[in-house]
Amino acid sequence: MSRTPLSLHIGDVSAVAKSLRRQIDDLERAPSHVEMLNLLAKAGGYKNFQHLKSEREASAPLPGRQDAPAVDRKRVKRVAGYFDLQGRLIRWPKKHSQRLLCLWVLWTRLPARTPMSELEIDERLSLDHLFCDHAMLRRWLVDQGLVTRTPDGREYRRVETKPPSEAMEVFRCIRT
Repeated sequence: MSRTPLSLHIGDVSAVAKSLRRQIDDLERAPSHVEMLNLLAKAGGYKNFQHLKSEREASAPLPGRQDAPAVDRKRVKRVAGYFDLQGRLIRWPKKHSQRLLCLWVLWTRLPARTPMSELEIDERLSLDHLFCDHAMLRRWLVDQGLVTRTPDGREYRRVETKPPSEAMEVFRCIRT
């Protein structure tokens, strides 16, 4: 089990030492690991260790969090192998997770904040793959929420969102 580091700011070390001493004296034996975590958290002004942990997680900034999900390098390398040297998709992967990463690559090649007709998006997708099924790719992009279309299907737009970290790694692998 991986552990997320938690910091405990101590304003007055003397007060924490006194609090710990009192709490340990109340115990009949040496505290266990979990009990020690709770004693430290209580000395720092929290109800228990879980309270400390939830407070820290709630106050952590979301955009650049250090505990972002790790990138699966094997999957990135595998997905990058679905593209040729010109960056065109050679074949459609069988695994759903690999398909999603391939769709993110195709998504980057669509113009941002620009309406496109069905013909325009099909032409763009045709240039970016080699297995002649632009309609299937278009449907996947819409189904996965990467592209929106009007109910009559006349206008398509790329949805502006941040790609996952694995997709960013696939972009880098394909460019190099």
